[in-house]
Amino acid sequence: MSTINPTASLRLARAQAQHKTPKPFFQVFRKNTRVAGRYCRNIRVMGAQNSTVRYAPGVKLPDEEHKTCIYLDYNATTPIFPEVADEMQPFLMRYFGNPSSNHAFGRPCNAAVKQARERVAKLVGAKQEEIVFTSCGSESDNWAIRGVVAAAVERSKEQHPEREFVPHIVTSNIEHPAIEACLKSMASQGALAYTEVGVDKEGLIQPEAVRAAMRPETVLVTVMHSNNEIGSVQPIAAIADVAHSQGSLLHTDAAQSMGKVPVKADEINADLITVVGHKFGAPKGVAALYIRHGTSIKNMFFGGGQESGRRAGTENVLLIAGIGKAAEIAEREAAETSAHMRAMREELSQKLLEEFGSEDVRINGPHDASKRLPNTLSISIKNLIASQLLAEIGERVAASAGAACHSGGGPAISAVLKAIQLPKEYALGTLRLSVGRHTTREDIDEAGTCIIEAAKKQLSTGA
Repeated sequence: MSTINPTASLRLARAQAQHKTPKPFFQVFRKNTRVAGRYCRNIRVMGAQNSTVRYAPGVKLPDEEHKTCIYLDYNATTPIFPEVADEMQPFLMRYFGNPSSNHAFGRPCNAAVKQARERVAKLVGAKQEEIVFTSCGSESDNWAIRGVVAAAVERSKEQHPEREFVPHIVTSNIEHPAIEACLKSMASQGALAYTEVGVDKEGLIQPEAVRAAMRPETVLVTVMHSNNEIGSVQPIAAIADVAHSQGSLLHTDAAQSMGKVPVKADEINADLITVVGHKFGAPKGVAALYIRHGTSIKNMFFGGGQESGRRAGTENVLLIAGIGKAAEIAEREAAETSAHMRAMREELSQKLLEEFGSEDVRINGPHDASKRLPNTLSISIKNLIASQLLAEIGERVAASAGAACHSGGGPAISAVLKAIQLPKEYALGTLRLSVGRHTTREDIDEAGTCIIEAAKKQLSTGA
């Protein structure tokens, strides 16, 4: 019988780390997967060497791109962590079976999905049966909204068949487009009504503002756990208390929070939580939705009985193995990674503040740093055009801007910066610099110098 060796991927990760000059891990894969029977033997031989490199917070990735361009866009997506790629590799070629098949090819894949579900559940502080794998955060967000609305409408028809019921949802004005666009689309079809609650100038939502927006027909409050642009971490537990006191469910999109700050279902009292793999070291194309036991939500996909009958479609074992390993790393390294990211963010912030001065620079988000994501620095430099600066240095520093200028039109300032009422002369000069697990102090020093030089040149010449 073919079975999974639970230590095989760990051996490969160790073997990779034991090269004094680390090779890109895909080269190692090609070398060691030509004959599946030799795969583990080769790993054991490699593992006999002395370890000199361990992939951990603060260790730079070996790929050539990371040597020529500093990556400060972790909020957009993270690299696939080496240990995650190692975990996935056997399911690319060797273990290809359908996880629903009860034979030698299917059982290893089923075991991998089960292990990944257990790991994600542990990260979220949930039971494994409360985790359902999806294809992306947008799917999870859409499912949370559509599924709750459909269940509420069905319940209303059963209890009050004579009454037309239009569910109401409360959200914020800084949500991810997956939430905003879904609400707009359903509202345009008459399927629901919704109210957006504004944030304060620090990007925080006040629970009492949520209470004021609720109606008797409110069935769901959906508020992101943390914001991808300015890093504000919302008081979800308090907002959940408000929602539940009015008989509503609470959904939070925690895409940006996983691997950065704790997100435990019972602590924040959420009924539904969106988890997105590529935001914490897993590949793109895999996510999850936490559904608290007993939550009334209808299915969005129909077909086979996968995911305990909740989401039809054969599970993507390769990607699910990846999100599982990423979740295991995030849980194990939580304190270390958070501290490392916070240190990198503060060093970069200090470097830029010292150069440009506090009068011409604004740090966006909560003044209390503990209420901001530890990796996120949204910094606005007065009279700078951030989009032009990033285009100029894009081969040396990868980051994002909070606004962009378009030919033939006015400046396009992000909805988040508008929501916090950031003045135009600062909004146009907003840089979103997000560090991560593999950001180094050398990266911060070099990127800071590059940004400063380009900004000073633009400000002095006006171009």
